[in-house]
Amino acid sequence: MFAARMISMPALRVGVVFGGRSGEHEVSLASAASVIAALEELGHTVVPIGIARSGRWVVGGDPMRALAAEARVALPSNDADGAVKKALAGRAEATDSAASQSLTRTEPAGGLPAELRQGLDVVVIMLHGPYGEDGTIQGLFELADVPYVGAGVLASAVGMDKVMMKAVFQAHGLPIVEHVVIGRSEWRQAPGRVAARVAETIGFPCFVKPSNLGSSVGISKVRDAQALPAAIDLAARHDRKIIAERGVRAREIEVSVLGNDEPMASLPGEITYDAEWYDYSTKYLEGQARLTVPAPISPELTRQIRELAIAAFRAVDCSGMARVDFFLEGDRLLVNEINTIPGFTATSGYAKMWAASGLTYTALLDRLIALALERHAAKGPTA
Repeated sequence: MFAARMISMPALRVGVVFGGRSGEHEVSLASAASVIAALEELGHTVVPIGIARSGRWVVGGDPMRALAAEARVALPSNDADGAVKKALAGRAEATDSAASQSLTRTEPAGGLPAELRQGLDVVVIMLHGPYGEDGTIQGLFELADVPYVGAGVLASAVGMDKVMMKAVFQAHGLPIVEHVVIGRSEWRQAPGRVAARVAETIGFPCFVKPSNLGSSVGISKVRDAQALPAAIDLAARHDRKIIAERGVRAREIEVSVLGNDEPMASLPGEITYDAEWYDYSTKYLEGQARLTVPAPISPELTRQIRELAIAAFRAVDCSGMARVDFFLEGDRLLVNEINTIPGFTATSGYAKMWAASGLTYTALLDRLIALALERHAAKGPTA
């Protein structure tokens, strides 16, 4: 699909923002470490900008090591090129670790740290989940007039909120899973009525999810009516909006989308696993899930999935990148969701699907930066 026509970007000063307040903090660190290694390989000057779980900016010195130490996690190196390990080792060689961490400082949440006010050409946002993937930090960069990779405020917010996402998909005629929307206050005031609506509308088994969260956090598989209250209570701890979806027995297909006004879709991949469903540990523990690219499906189905992926991308007015996830239930194709900042190590699904389509990890980052600058320029006045 892609050939040598890809042209490298000139060397730029690139901010990489990672960490964040969501439950996907550690996932963000892994994505960002891989991105930093690739950007440095491309010759860009990288400015790492961390966000602690408290929301405070972590800047200067080595924010990556500081946040990893704070979270008491060892950053994984489970990709073929060892990009995460390479990023950390390279920075350790460049400066003494203790001295580097001693130079790291924190600044109050909400404002802009000096690193974002000192002539960055573009920012790569590697935050997953709320307060990063939901349009909030995108709005901050819009106010600061800083170009950034990925979807804008609207698409980010819609893509994060499962209830709004499905409403938009439905309005555009895209096939989606049958579901029920539950308000936390409604559940607390009339649990019997809510439970009856779920049972009558979608039945069991079903999946109960917080509307605004990712990586399967707060999600439960509900096999019968007796298990429903605990599942809703769990989801309600994470969000005031909850969604219950019909339990589908289906193959899980993913597609990577790249572009602005003329998006392109990669070859699709199929996720398989031995667990009962695709929960957090299955997604992130090594060896639990497998991605086969290209997915073992017919050429006609491949074409349909790629077209639907682009339709979903356009429906939410997305830009830059997104991963679109599907259920294949028999011969029925259903759009599950769109992820505007998917996992982004070299072995994450988004990158692997583009690699299989002819676009390397470093070329993919170059293209995303070019799209960010293109989108930022397009917001200016026209002649």
